[in-house]
Amino acid sequence: MAKKTKIEGVTRSSGNVFADLRLPDADEKLTKVRLAVAINKILEQKRLQQAAAAKLLNLNQPKISALANYRVEGFSVERLLRFLNALDRDVQIIIRPKRSSRRPGSILITAA
Repeated sequence: MAKKTKIEGVTRSSGNVFADLRLPDADEKLTKVRLAVAINKILEQKRLQQAAAAKLLNLNQPKISALANYRVEGFSVERLLRFLNALDRDVQIIIRPKRSSRRPGSILITAA
């Protein structure tokens, strides 16, 4: 976790709100939300209604609604990655040595 600095009652974020709130599985939660953000942006760009998105992703409408509202606890990371493939996106996972020996390894998700 990043070093916290207090400035006038403000605590600097670690970059992971779930870790800052000391929630279990914070890295996984952040990964799922970032994937959901990418999926929701694509669905918005394609102007897909929830029913059409549900059909495309082989889900029911309540699951699409949950995804649209970032309630991702019912989805695995793998499943979210498959949704991106179904939306005609390639997903690359790059594994490399971490940059600093003092900090823990990290997961970074970026959408092009």
